[in-house]
Amino acid sequence: MTGPTAETQKGRYAKPLPTSNLSYSDDVPEFEPFEGVAESEVTPRAFAPGGVLLEALKINMCQDVNKPKHYTTDYYMQNLVVRRGQEFVMQVTFNRPLAPEDDFHIEFAIGSDPSPNKGSLIMVTFGNRGSGSWSGRILQSQGTAVMFGITPNAAAIVGKFQVYVAISTGMGMQRTKRDPTTDLYLLFNAWCPDDHVFLPNEAERQEYVLNDEGVIYQGSSTSVTERPWTYGQFERGILDACIFILDTSQTPIYDRGNVVKLVRVGSAMMNSQDDNGVMVGNWSNDYSLGKPPTSWTGSTKILLQYANTGVPVCFAQCWVYAGVFNTFLRCLGIPARVITNYNSAHDNTGNLKTDLLFNADGTPDRRNTRDSIWNYHCWNEVMTKRPDLPPGLEGWQVVDSTPQETSDGYFRCGPAPVIAIKEGHLCYPFDCGFVFAEVNSDVVFLKRDKYGDLTPFRVDKTYIGEKILTKAVGSQEQNNITNTYKFPEGSAEDEATMARAEAYGCERDHSEMPEDDLSVTVIVEPCVIGQDVQLVVTFKNQGKVLRNVTAHLDCDIVFYTGVVASHFKDITFDVTVLPYQSYSVPFKIPAYEYQTQLSSQTCLRFIVSGQSGNLHVLDLKVLELQTPDLKVTLNGEPLLNQEMGVKVEFTNHFRFPLRGVSLSLEGAGLIGPKSKYYREIPPQATITWQETFIPRLPGLRRITALMDCQEVRQVSGFVELNIPYPAK
Repeated sequence: MTGPTAETQKGRYAKPLPTSNLSYSDDVPEFEPFEGVAESEVTPRAFAPGGVLLEALKINMCQDVNKPKHYTTDYYMQNLVVRRGQEFVMQVTFNRPLAPEDDFHIEFAIGSDPSPNKGSLIMVTFGNRGSGSWSGRILQSQGTAVMFGITPNAAAIVGKFQVYVAISTGMGMQRTKRDPTTDLYLLFNAWCPDDHVFLPNEAERQEYVLNDEGVIYQGSSTSVTERPWTYGQFERGILDACIFILDTSQTPIYDRGNVVKLVRVGSAMMNSQDDNGVMVGNWSNDYSLGKPPTSWTGSTKILLQYANTGVPVCFAQCWVYAGVFNTFLRCLGIPARVITNYNSAHDNTGNLKTDLLFNADGTPDRRNTRDSIWNYHCWNEVMTKRPDLPPGLEGWQVVDSTPQETSDGYFRCGPAPVIAIKEGHLCYPFDCGFVFAEVNSDVVFLKRDKYGDLTPFRVDKTYIGEKILTKAVGSQEQNNITNTYKFPEGSAEDEATMARAEAYGCERDHSEMPEDDLSVTVIVEPCVIGQDVQLVVTFKNQGKVLRNVTAHLDCDIVFYTGVVASHFKDITFDVTVLPYQSYSVPFKIPAYEYQTQLSSQTCLRFIVSGQSGNLHVLDLKVLELQTPDLKVTLNGEPLLNQEMGVKVEFTNHFRFPLRGVSLSLEGAGLIGPKSKYYREIPPQATITWQETFIPRLPGLRRITALMDCQEVRQVSGFVELNIPYPAK
């Protein structure tokens, strides 16, 4: 989201808009004369009551007191981190006790050219002087040491502030010298009722703001897989990396307290499609210029690499975008969670129809099919009020950083109120129509004749958005939140929602499909990579006429986006189904038929179609092949700041060697990202990798290990440990 340079803004703005928080010159002078006082008349030092000029000698940000109260103890950094709308304390040591006549204030400045009327220069006053947007009070005064209580406005700018004590000398204000150790990081505050991101439930705050480990759901709706993900929002350098992203976007400093604007910028900046953002998307099998998306264990390495180089990181897919974006949001204090939508529609015409085309013989028409159904798609939700919208649209909002469609010129999506999506109010910003289609499209199956004419033969209104999951609060269990996005299919509320969506221009399919007395289903048994696939095709005849069916089974390896990576098998067969009877046909797909063509994909798709006279039936199933596990074990007593060991083991039970194997592990608050490379792991060989670490943070923690190679992706394992809290 790079904007114009300062030179091109001349004539439009009195001064260039401040857009940098981390890198700018110190614009706050140590001595500043009062307005109307000529510099030649300025006396930097003036006598105060009693003849001794007041001078601030030391500023203590009282981190030990503030961090626990602001839930920021886990941030691995030297400076104080607090949340807006909540009081923090700081101690100033003066050269003498305060007198009633002393005139001073404490300043908080952010960005270049800080300005009081823009909220980037805050002057907290005491005594008879009028107070600004932040309030302050003297809590305690003991001799020359004074304890102040400062409460930032609940809508204050979020970022890194410089802190000064400014004292009136008669002719001007004398400030303390610049001291980077007193810089203050200010975050959004889910504990403050006046903050737009307020979340009233403490368990949810612990999960959606403070939990630095998570689970991202993948696989298919019938075979959900879990991917551990380390968010690591408190790790060293991550908060600065998040601010760096905002700086790179050239978001004005003044807008960084507005959660709606900030998450919209973040959604665009996670991808590099048009703004030099954090990650490069890649859905091919060629990851030679970077790391495969399947090889990441968490967000920290990606964010730190981007902040250190300014170059987009290669490569990402939807769950990586969602995982890194979740880290960005939680790090800044915004309640956020990762969502997985199963059977997620992505059609290219902006309507509520996902068209799947088939040839006259029942085989998929891959050449002419343009729409796709992703096995799953991951996005994020943030909890916030929407002051820009009518009441009732606050709460969870969809934000999606995977580059799919542009929104106001950038590849981004949201925030879109979940309640607006559920009720079909698609007129509200941002991008409600796009998200609505992802969870509500009808799948229209069309047969294409030799002249190219299309005839619908089936419409499935339940397949898209079949299941929407997120991690449960306080546990590793799944939380099915489908009902927050949609009413039950066919209910009066659902019909009203769909009618509203049509009124806003979303075209639906109204094809009248006759009730068929013949149907077909495919059941696929769970299967580990390298094993034969067992499936059963069952035709059911509910009519009184015998049915002779010519059937076709299509077997594909697919990307999780629904795009065919490789077609590996066709089976044509005939069945006869007696009236009011079912007939099942078992199939075994030998492992060698798909194994050599898998590459980075682990999804098999089976489409069975059957024709009996003018009747055409169809069913499809996606099988997520299961991967073997890594064994992760610990040694040593789990104690804070005491060395422990972790061991990762893997035995290659495949009949073929694994080449170019990358092993990774990390654990938030325990061990930073580590990696190890193996040129080859022969069949039946076992590898062992050991690392030592020193736990930095207490509580329930996790170390995740992941193995990735060309032959098999996403082999993972984890171990949990409970680090006791220190005695108080």
